[in-house]
Amino acid sequence: MTALDAALAAGRREAEALMRDTISLYRPGPDIFDRATGQSIPGHPAVIFYTGKARVKAEQLADSEVQAGEREVVLRQYKVTLPFSTALPESGERPKPGDVVDVSASPDPRLVGRRLWVTGVQYSGTATAWRIIVEDRS
Repeated sequence: MTALDAALAAGRREAEALMRDTISLYRPGPDIFDRATGQSIPGHPAVIFYTGKARVKAEQLADSEVQAGEREVVLRQYKVTLPFSTALPESGERPKPGDVVDVSASPDPRLVGRRLWVTGVQYSGTATAWRIIVEDRS
């Protein structure tokens, strides 16, 4: 083992120690129309990339305000950090913008129940964790 390999292994252990949230990362399936209510409901996930421990951290202090239809939406950017050892699904598909992160548990109760939308994914052989950039579109 080289000095770099040892440093990366130590860094990856430390990065995982900070992962105190629980998330699901998936590609949403098509919505299903409920005739009884006249509303569309989310369909089952088309691809599940990961479910487990993670770190969800605000990435920017400034929020962006944009118009979506006739509604003003505030975009907040976060970084979701997953264990470096996270494997891709058997299909080999990779997360891409438009995929979803749902936060199911966190020491910060204000994060629980948040739905975050993937805007970018970072890959690197010398990273200590797998980082995914997401936004909260509330």
